[in-house]
Amino acid sequence: MSALVTVILPVFLVIGFGYLAVWRGLFSDGAVEGLMRFAQTFAVPVLLARSIARLDLGASYDAGLMISFYAGAFLSFGIGIVLSRLWLDRAPVDAAAIGFCCLFSNSLLLGIPITERAYGAEALSGNFAIISVHSPILFTIGILTMEAARSPGGGLGSVGINALKGVLRTPLVIGILCGFAVQAGKALTGHDLPEPVWAAMNMVAGAALPAALFGLGGVLHRYKPEGDSRAIAMVSVLSLIVHPGVAYALGHWVFQLPTAGLRSAVMTAAMAPGVNAYLFANMYGAARRVAASSVLIATALSILTIWGWLAILP
Repeated sequence: MSALVTVILPVFLVIGFGYLAVWRGLFSDGAVEGLMRFAQTFAVPVLLARSIARLDLGASYDAGLMISFYAGAFLSFGIGIVLSRLWLDRAPVDAAAIGFCCLFSNSLLLGIPITERAYGAEALSGNFAIISVHSPILFTIGILTMEAARSPGGGLGSVGINALKGVLRTPLVIGILCGFAVQAGKALTGHDLPEPVWAAMNMVAGAALPAALFGLGGVLHRYKPEGDSRAIAMVSVLSLIVHPGVAYALGHWVFQLPTAGLRSAVMTAAMAPGVNAYLFANMYGAARRVAASSVLIATALSILTIWGWLAILP
């Protein structure tokens, strides 16, 4: 019970505060858009840049850690697509969008604050290692799959190039690349960024997670759960149980990850689908109701499932 109260509830209370503020008309939809734009376009990329710049690359990028997390993600993605086609009888483009919901966990806005509250800021290096390739890999895979579903047998070479260009323009990826650039600059010149720059980055980064969590609550208010109960249940099970279950099995028994690495892999995998899952579905006009409802319901259910994973982890 202590983990639920001290680790999980504070994060979800901030989300709930944002939800309540929008529901009661104290914070407008326009204000939510502006807050999320600040968080996702500026504050969170600065947080990522700062964190990647300070990573010990040799120690953080463990092959077992990456395989444990991404094997679970891709397995959930594949199962989601197959079951959407064979069990739910959805069209190929809908199946690709639903599969993306199973693939894209909310590794940043939920995974970082919950892991930090549970294990401390020093436990986040594995989380940031996973996040540093999370959006580039998963968006590219999602776009390629969607384009293949829309145009079977089409030229995926040009699609792949366009997908890569789109991914490289996203603010989160730009923030990640800036972090690596700081690392490279220091290695080549022996000089770090000036202290005033670090101080400014710390100020902006400090606002990132509270603003993003509050804004996430406001965004979730728009998503009304309705219909498609089987699809939503499938996404929730794959996201909250199968993905972290695979990460735990591989990390614990196959790769025998150190405690910090196992925690990062499992806790990052245990998060509900992020808002980007809905944005992806909305971009293609496919399975939007399933994506929106899955983000809302799985986020609520994750309060209990995260509690369970915290109890299982060392």
